[in-house]
Amino acid sequence: MGQWIDLHTAHGVIAAWRAEPVGKPRGAIVVIQEIFGVNAHIRSVAEDFASEGYVALAPALFDVLERGVELGYDEEGVARGRDLITRLGLDQALELVDDAAKSLAGIGAIGTVGYCWGGTVALLAALRLGLPSASYYGARDVPFLGETPKAPLIFHFGERDKSIPPEMVQQHRDAWPAIPVHTYDADHGFNCDARASYDAPSAKLARERTLAFFAEHLAKA
Repeated sequence: MGQWIDLHTAHGVIAAWRAEPVGKPRGAIVVIQEIFGVNAHIRSVAEDFASEGYVALAPALFDVLERGVELGYDEEGVARGRDLITRLGLDQALELVDDAAKSLAGIGAIGTVGYCWGGTVALLAALRLGLPSASYYGARDVPFLGETPKAPLIFHFGERDKSIPPEMVQQHRDAWPAIPVHTYDADHGFNCDARASYDAPSAKLARERTLAFFAEHLAKA
């Protein structure tokens, strides 16, 4: 079972949920939140990666604005989450992820996984921080597709996700033909079992592919 820790960053001390594996770690993964904060779902994601042998750390990125934000998957939660990510900005979010990754130094190879807004932050972690990253349905990726990745990437998108239409998914393939871009018969947020859009078969397959990705790029590093 994980626990909250204090994470020291260039923007002050924030909370982070840290989950430890049993035995020697295979590596470490920074889990990057959706727009809803490090809520019960994101903590469960961290626990799942720990069960697979990784130290998993989910920094509460909104803490630099407001401590302890955990939002629901309703209209009010979406509206508040969107306001928070606008105020935080992707650059500051990436700096916090960088600090989280640096705090894991010495464990082994480090990667990131991100969901929704966090999917785009995970993309930036590969582009600019050189961290192998798994990106789930990041709807804000397109402005960065002209950059050159510094680390391996894997993408997961829902084919029924109106926020990321097929032409946007294709732009990822066109930009980086060698990078795996997977699509699923699912909507946005299909990995989250707290959302109405949860799709168990898609989540299972994406999890298998993500674990294989980290096994290749972290565990063997």
